Amino acid sequence: MQRFSASPRRTAFAPTRRQEGPAPARKRLLRGLAIVGSLALTSLAIPASLAAASGAYERGHVADPQDAALAFDQSAYTTITVTVDDQPVKVRWYKELCYVANPVAAAAQQPGMGGTTTISNTRCGYESMNVFVPESAFSDQRAPIYFAVNNSGWMASYVKASVTAGASYNSSTSNAGAALKAGYVFVDVANRSRGLVGADGSSPGKAPAAAVDAKAAVRYLRLNDAEMPGSAERIVVNGTSGGGALSSVLGASGNDSEYDSYLADIGAAGIDAEGHSTLRDDVFAVNAYCPITDLGNADVAYEWLYNILDTRDTTGSNAHPADAAAIAAKFSAYEKSLGLRNPDGSRLTADTMLDTIKKEVVRSAETYLKADPSHTIPALGENFVITSGGPGGSTTKSYVNDWMDVDNATNKVRSVDMTKYLKFVATQATLKSTPAFDAVGVYGNTTSGTETNLFGPYSQKYLNYTEFSWDHNNVPSDGSGLDDTGLTWKQYTAKKSTTVDDQIHLINPMDFIGSKDADAAPHWYVRNGTRDRDTSFIIGINLDRALEADPQVADVNFQLAWNQPHAGNYDVPEAMAWIDKTVKKAGDPLSGGHRK
Repeated sequence: MQRFSASPRRTAFAPTRRQEGPAPARKRLLRGLAIVGSLALTSLAIPASLAAASGAYERGHVADPQDAALAFDQSAYTTITVTVDDQPVKVRWYKELCYVANPVAAAAQQPGMGGTTTISNTRCGYESMNVFVPESAFSDQRAPIYFAVNNSGWMASYVKASVTAGASYNSSTSNAGAALKAGYVFVDVANRSRGLVGADGSSPGKAPAAAVDAKAAVRYLRLNDAEMPGSAERIVVNGTSGGGALSSVLGASGNDSEYDSYLADIGAAGIDAEGHSTLRDDVFAVNAYCPITDLGNADVAYEWLYNILDTRDTTGSNAHPADAAAIAAKFSAYEKSLGLRNPDGSRLTADTMLDTIKKEVVRSAETYLKADPSHTIPALGENFVITSGGPGGSTTKSYVNDWMDVDNATNKVRSVDMTKYLKFVATQATLKSTPAFDAVGVYGNTTSGTETNLFGPYSQKYLNYTEFSWDHNNVPSDGSGLDDTGLTWKQYTAKKSTTVDDQIHLINPMDFIGSKDADAAPHWYVRNGTRDRDTSFIIGINLDRALEADPQVADVNFQLAWNQPHAGNYDVPEAMAWIDKTVKKAGDPLSGGHRK
C-alpha cells in the first residue's frame, strides 16, 4: 500500500476459517477431499515448506508419468505478427496447451449471454492456456510471465486468445499490448468455475475448481520452466472481478497442501502417486482489480455498508428492509474477528469502517489530482459526467456533486459527506438485491445470477452458502436450505459430511494470508473503483489490511481508483510501471532462491 507515512505492521495476521456464524469446532485431516469422485490418498501431502527444504522443488523436475505427459513442446508454435504502438512485433503462439493430464470433459453447448454458445475444445477448453511469446523473449529464460485469468463474476472461463494475428494494440490501454512491448510472456489461462456444463450434464466447475485449475496452470509452467521462454519465478497474475478474486486466492494460498487431492484428481503437474506435492504453485505478484472475494461474508459487508447510512432506503433499493437489517447486524462481530488495523495503527472495526472508507476516498481523489495538472474534480453543485457501456451501447449521464468539496488549486479535498457519497454510488449503478451474492433459493428466486451456483456438489445446480440464505431458502426440492434438509445452517455445517464450508474456505484469500502453511505472493497491486457498487469497499480494504500485516508480503499497492466503476485494466501504464519496477528490484530469477 503506498502511503505518505510509514504504516506499522502487526506481527502476523493469523486467519481462521471464516464464514457467517461460528465455524464448526473441527478440522478435517483432508480438507481438500474432492466433493465428487475424489481420490483416496494413502498419505497426507507434505507441507510446502518441508518439500522445499528437502529439495523436492527442482526446476523442471519430472516426478511421474502424468508429469511426463505434460512436457512442453518447444517447436509446437505458430508465428504471428501484431502491431504494438504502430510497430510490428513477431509473436510465437503456443495454442491451447492443456495444463492437466486428466481434464474434465465439457459439453459442446455452454450457457452464454442471451442463449448458448458452442465450444470446439470439449476435452480441455476449460483447462488449457494460450501462450504468446514476443520476439524479444524467444530465448529469454528471465522474462516475466503475465498470467491473465479471464473470469467475470466467478463464471467459467473458456480458453481465449487476447493476442490475434494482424491485430493492433496500444500499450497505454491494452494490457496484452503493454506486456508484449515490455518483453513479457503473455498467457491467457482458462479454468472451470460456475456455469460450466460437463459432458455428463453435471456442474464440474463448483468451488474450488477455479483455484485448483489456476494452481495447475502455475504448476505446468514450473514443470516446464527450463524448456519454456520466461521465468516461472516471475509469474504476475492479472484478473478483474471474479478474476480479481481468483488472482487473490492464487496469490494468497501458494503451496498449501489442502488443494493437493483436488490437483491429483485432474492430473496436475507435481503431484506424485502418493499424493505428495513435488512442485510449487506460489506466484511472484498479483495485479487484481475489484476482487469479488470473501464470499462467505460478502452479503454481510454489503448490507452493512448500504444500510448503515440508509442508502438502500434513500435510493429505493430496500425491498426487504428487515432482512437487510438482520444480515447487516452480523457485520460488527465479523469485522472484529479479523483483528485488522489501519495504517495509523488503529483497529479496523465497524465503528471505524466508515471513516476508513472516507480516508481512502480522499486519498484516491488527491492522488488523481496530483497525477496530472489537467485533472480536476467538479466543484460542489457541478456535475460528474459519466459514460457507461461501450460502442453501440454507451450512455452518458450527469450526476450532481453534492458530496465532495475539493480545492482543485491545491489538490486537496476539503470534505466528504459519506451519506451523500454512498447515495451517489448507489444511484449511478443500482444496488444489488438483498441478499447480494447468495440470492438463489431465497424469496422463491431460481433465476438470479448470483454466486450461489458456485457451491454444492457437481450433481446439484446450486447450494446456499451463507447462514441467512440457507435458513431462508423457500424453494422446495432444490436440495438446499432448512426447508429441504430440516437443518439450520449451524446444524448443517456442524456435520462432518458437509463440504460447502470447505468450498467457501478454499476460495477465500483471507483464510490463507498470514498462514504458516501457505506462501503468499510477495508483491500485490490491488484496485477498486470509487464508483464500484458490485461489492462492498470493505472487502478490498480488508484484503489490503490483511496483506499489510503478513510478514511474507513485501509490498502492497492498494487504492480506490478515482471515479472508476466495477472494471479493470483502466490504468495500464501505472500497473505495468509497478510490475516493471517490482521485477527489476527482485533481480535475476535464475540466480538462486525462490522467495524474492
